[in-house]
Amino acid sequence: MMSTGPTMRERAVVSAFVDMADTMVADYDVVDLSHRLARYCVGLLPVAAAGVLLTDEHGDLRLLASSNEGARLTELVQLENDQPGPCIEVVCTGRAVVVDDLTGYAERWPRFVDEARRQGFRSVHALPMRLRAEIVGALNLFGAAATRLSEDDQRLAQALADVATIGILQQRALSRRETIVEQLQGALNSRIIIEQAKGVLSERGHVDVDTAFDLLRDHARGHQQRLSDLARTVVNDRTEALRVLEARRR
Repeated sequence: MMSTGPTMRERAVVSAFVDMADTMVADYDVVDLSHRLARYCVGLLPVAAAGVLLTDEHGDLRLLASSNEGARLTELVQLENDQPGPCIEVVCTGRAVVVDDLTGYAERWPRFVDEARRQGFRSVHALPMRLRAEIVGALNLFGAAATRLSEDDQRLAQALADVATIGILQQRALSRRETIVEQLQGALNSRIIIEQAKGVLSERGHVDVDTAFDLLRDHARGHQQRLSDLARTVVNDRTEALRVLEARRR
């Protein structure tokens, strides 16, 4: 029996996953990844447009990508004064919202439905971007017809969203780790310069290092300076060291 090769759509699906995975390896850009997600959804699924909304560091939703202007305007309606809409519900509940005909949701999401229909959309699939209990945003798919995506298409859309979610969480974890490392390195650098300043004051003032530190700390407090900033000046400026030592005689 002769085996058949992959169809054009199957090759396109594989290409999409490979491309999105590649964006997370080098020169990672969450905005670029979000735009790729929206573009691939429109290219692979029977939808008219797509939008990606993500939570920022404060937990507020932000529009990061949209496949066209109609999707952008429709998404923005939900973000204005926390207007109700499918994306808001998805982020709050972590569960997908599927609406095959927006006509029946005018009372539930009045402004969203009004804008969506104005832009030519008749259906919406809002999918969570989540990993276990952590929700980072939502993927919204807009349809020009009042219809529902097949189960296979919904699974494909969710899989694409999941790949993007993993990349986003990986980037956020890396950013947090880099911030912690930077803070730790900053603290270590500050400690080193403070030790150097103590040595300078101890040598020039003929005092022990504990007394030198007390002088340094008191001078910083009295002049509303950061201890590390004063220490750096003391190390680099003989005059400032003399000022700190002079305070001991007052």
